[in-house]
Amino acid sequence: MVRINSKIMVSMMAFVALMQPTLVFAELNIFACEPEYAALAQELAPNANIYSATTAQQDPHMVQARPSLIAKMRRADLVVCAGAELEVGWLPMLQMKSANAKVRSTDKGLFYAADHIETLDKLENVDRSMGDVHAAGNPHIHFSPTKLLGVANALSEKLITVNPESAAAYRQAFANFEQRWLAAIPEWEALAADLKGKRVIAYHSSFRYLFDWLGMEQVADLEPKPGLPPSSGHLAKLLSRSNQGDIYAVVVASYQDERGARWLAERADLPVLVLPMSVGGNEQSSDLFGLYQSVIDLLKAAR
Repeated sequence: MVRINSKIMVSMMAFVALMQPTLVFAELNIFACEPEYAALAQELAPNANIYSATTAQQDPHMVQARPSLIAKMRRADLVVCAGAELEVGWLPMLQMKSANAKVRSTDKGLFYAADHIETLDKLENVDRSMGDVHAAGNPHIHFSPTKLLGVANALSEKLITVNPESAAAYRQAFANFEQRWLAAIPEWEALAADLKGKRVIAYHSSFRYLFDWLGMEQVADLEPKPGLPPSSGHLAKLLSRSNQGDIYAVVVASYQDERGARWLAERADLPVLVLPMSVGGNEQSSDLFGLYQSVIDLLKAAR
């Protein structure tokens, strides 16, 4: 039997490793409108310089076009946003003031996640009397694991379009993310199985995709109309609805005002669940995987 010296073996392994093709990422400047898309970009382009315009503690509908944001967008090679009109109140101003022609059109360096999936709750006709609604559908799609995977695939292809020399690296990064994501989905679904059929009252439609995925139902909204804060009359109606005894919890996002939820929960003897709206919303939500785990853990801990 021939024995190979351990030093020779290590040298041979190092030589084989050097002969393997090296996947190289070109360095990109990526401007993400929301932290969930900054996190997704980090998964798909780990060497990119990624900046998020908002945090999980901010309302992504309302952002000021600060000089720092303008400067970041001016240097961006790619802008990644939710779309479906979520950023319509502030993104166009940033695009104009940054004077960066690369990120003004989806034909170039602008990417809207909602353009690549079928959104929920599309509306054919919208007027001001309806409040702050989105005709293109609910834009908070990052809480649908299957839709988010579709977005990841599309974003990977967009990265390849922007930097074709790094195509192999982007494809490998997406494959790695897809494998881990598909493995996590059934684990999350098994963990959340007993949440199916639970009814909640929530603030806005922030978790519409989450509830749809888990088989939960948002039976009422703390807002009398989207974009309007809870009024005393509306809260009284919600209290009457809560007295039917089938409400599991009152749910608000990490950036939303909790006062109306606390008022209702105290009188209806319901728990208030403050869920992280995005990556960074609490300690557990350090990435997309942690975000999903956290919202399920918090929902399960309600009772």
